[in-house]
Amino acid sequence: MTQKLFYEDSFMKTFSAQVLECCPDEDGYQIVLDRTAFFPEGGGQYADRGHLNQICVTDVQEKDGKIYHKTKEAIEPGTCVEGEIDWAERFMKMQQHSGEHIVSGLVHERFHYKNVGFHLGSENCTMDFDGELTKEELHEIELCANEAVFQNLEVQILYPSDKELAAMEYRSKIEIEGQVRIVVVPGYDVCACCAPHVKRTGEIGLIKLTNVQRYKGGVRVTMLCGSRALRDYDRKLTAAKQIGAALCAKEDETAEAVAHLQEECAQLKQKLHKQQLELLKYKVKEIADDEEFICLFEEELEGEAPRLLMNQVLDRGHALCAVFCGGKEGAYRYVIGSRVFSLRELVRELNAEFGGRGGGKPEMVQGTLRGKEEELRAWIQKKARMLRDE
Repeated sequence: MTQKLFYEDSFMKTFSAQVLECCPDEDGYQIVLDRTAFFPEGGGQYADRGHLNQICVTDVQEKDGKIYHKTKEAIEPGTCVEGEIDWAERFMKMQQHSGEHIVSGLVHERFHYKNVGFHLGSENCTMDFDGELTKEELHEIELCANEAVFQNLEVQILYPSDKELAAMEYRSKIEIEGQVRIVVVPGYDVCACCAPHVKRTGEIGLIKLTNVQRYKGGVRVTMLCGSRALRDYDRKLTAAKQIGAALCAKEDETAEAVAHLQEECAQLKQKLHKQQLELLKYKVKEIADDEEFICLFEEELEGEAPRLLMNQVLDRGHALCAVFCGGKEGAYRYVIGSRVFSLRELVRELNAEFGGRGGGKPEMVQGTLRGKEEELRAWIQKKARMLRDE
């Protein structure tokens, strides 16, 4: 059995120990110590990392009471080692995990939802609850969670007897055998947990709930605490300043500036649409009246403009009109219409010939394809004449 120093002092950064085992595995070694401050992966939290005698520890796992430290180099059994955990990473994880207890305790108390999933990842922390929460409800939970931080409450670790445990109300996601370790945030949460925690809630720092989404009949909440929340704020403030500078607005007024920009953009789109319709009329007038089958290639037309152009051509009495838009690297978007022929067979053969995708109604088809202008024009003219002569 490995002595778990992280339970005796969650703020222990360095320690001395003796190597009991050193077993080779696929890409390194698994080292067992008589005592360790390295927390192994468990309870939704990934393992501590650090060094043993300057040798990197990249993973830590527990099995049958032994804690295995993953290294690239061997250390002989019997060797006395100095261990050092990556303290910045450990403290960050304790901030997240202690913050999660407060949030989950509040959700359980107010809504009676259970935390059915917890994952402390390398970028953020997620909590899965078995009921739905609105963004407004989650904001209220966030405010209350930060109140717990401001109170700087002592985080208590209890090892109750079986009798004491039977009389205690506490949260737990799994059935636990043997001694149960209880983490208490007074007034906010009582929960069975195996992970290291901060000593006082003030050490958690800011608790920020950044997202909520529906997940497996409940919700998944994303959270950042302490140093992670600060980095997130720094990134977003930098982005807000850059956006504000581009919009000539203060960073707390960018939403209004964007709304104004969107309104201007919508007005310009309307103006452009009207001008485009006028341009289409001139394009149609340039088409000779005696041409029966019209094939047009236009690079700039977007949105519904190709269909409008096609309909204007058909309104002048032409039997068929095909409009191809784009043309970069031979890629086209097409719309083809006729008030004389059914186009279903034509579009099937067109897609087969030019690797296209699309379809539609007998009187109008649209899609995408790849080809050369001269080949497409010749193919359309040929198929249109065949339809006429049938």
